[in-house]
Amino acid sequence: MKQNITLSIDKSLIKKSKIIAAQRETSVSKMLSDELEKLIQSAEQYEFAKRKALANLKTGFHFGGKITVSREALHER
Repeated sequence: MKQNITLSIDKSLIKKSKIIAAQRETSVSKMLSDELEKLIQSAEQYEFAKRKALANLKTGFHFGGKITVSREALHER
């Protein structure tokens, strides 16, 4: 579902955006919509990666190998 919104944008920016839109054979509205979609997608990917990284840090990593000596034995004096 699409919905119209009202934006306040500097006139010179609107003029330049209309030129770019015409060169790309699209509309200013479509360009804004595409850029907002990219911005939101990027933010969602960042949040997903952040949650995954924090979960990995919380659970830790096992790199293989076996513990052959106790902690106490290593710290004996």
